[in-house]
Amino acid sequence: MRLLLAEDEKEMSNAIVAVLKHQNYIVDAVYNGDDAYDWAIAGGYDGIILDIMMPGKNGIEVLEALRRRGITTPVLLLTAKAEIDDRVTGLDAGADDYLTKPFAMKELLARVRAMTRRNAAYEPDIPEFEGVKLSRENCMLEYEGKTVQLVNKEYQIMEMLMRNSGRLVSSEQFMEHAWGFETEANVNVIWVNISYIRRKLEKINAPVEIKAVRGLGYKLAAKGGADD
Repeated sequence: MRLLLAEDEKEMSNAIVAVLKHQNYIVDAVYNGDDAYDWAIAGGYDGIILDIMMPGKNGIEVLEALRRRGITTPVLLLTAKAEIDDRVTGLDAGADDYLTKPFAMKELLARVRAMTRRNAAYEPDIPEFEGVKLSRENCMLEYEGKTVQLVNKEYQIMEMLMRNSGRLVSSEQFMEHAWGFETEANVNVIWVNISYIRRKLEKINAPVEIKAVRGLGYKLAAKGGADD
């Protein structure tokens, strides 16, 4: 899942990003309200974490602008203010939840899980295709009792393939989803990670394969299925 974090305290931002990435979220970090708005309308995020007190637009102003634009991405507000009026203002502006600083990272993760789960209620917690299951809790691929561990980028690529099973996913989509807009990584890292995933699918005798379509991208398909 992909998150946008807008927090102007860079040490705090770096700490939150590290914790979220450790939990296999893809995170883009910005440090002011104007950038938060621009990135929020440009990227397909599963959730947005907004600090209320930021340079430029504050978190409430960003949230109100997004809701006026029709963007319904769930938003978690971070605030150093504990007054009830501030909480009410944020919720009335369209926030899904709020968290008062200082907070425990475990609580932040729980709030993020709840927020994104509500947004993706139509999707199963564990993606499944042709009997192959992918667990976000432990990044394991499973088929008929056999399991194999995926590492961070492998998990993110496989999740995207399973969410779009049977449909092509372009290299550009992988790069944006798993590496972020501003990555300097070479596109060849996608092929490398997909090679590792293919070996792991074979290890558990999965009845699926990752097919490459030259110049267009990759897709997850049942083995032996007809090519489009």
